[in-house]
Amino acid sequence: MARRAGGSVADELANAAARGDLQWLRELLDGAADPNAVNSYGRTPIQVMMLGSPRVAELLLQRGADPNRPDPSTGCLPAHDAARAGFLETLAALHRARARLDQPDGRGRLPLDVAAGGPHGAVGRYLRHLPPAPDLSRGNSRPKLMLAPTSGDTKSSSTHAML
Repeated sequence: MARRAGGSVADELANAAARGDLQWLRELLDGAADPNAVNSYGRTPIQVMMLGSPRVAELLLQRGADPNRPDPSTGCLPAHDAARAGFLETLAALHRARARLDQPDGRGRLPLDVAAGGPHGAVGRYLRHLPPAPDLSRGNSRPKLMLAPTSGDTKSSSTHAML
């Protein structure tokens, strides 16, 4: 793995996730970077990822990123961030990876409470009528994640058909 000048591997991993740089993120992870490494600001890649890129979320989750690690300053989980910003496909990817949707943030709010568009918007409807999460009791330690379509916009409500 060729390191870029400056910064730790944890910082590079977080920066790649934040930029949505799937190729560099994959190279770093293939080079044995820890998907739960904490950057110099105390955050993991999944906490700073580009929310509009469900493929970044899926790659991090496939490689073992913890979707239930709260932000050190706000107590928000990645699911809160995705719900607040209205990124339904990213939220669905987190849900498929067993993200806690019933866990409050540091101010006592659930992802449904902060959902873009309110409880009746696309994200709110998804959170109120959750499809079943994968059954991990059959010996699988990680859920199988479906890749989102490559066509782009992650704010669509077409995620229901993907689940």
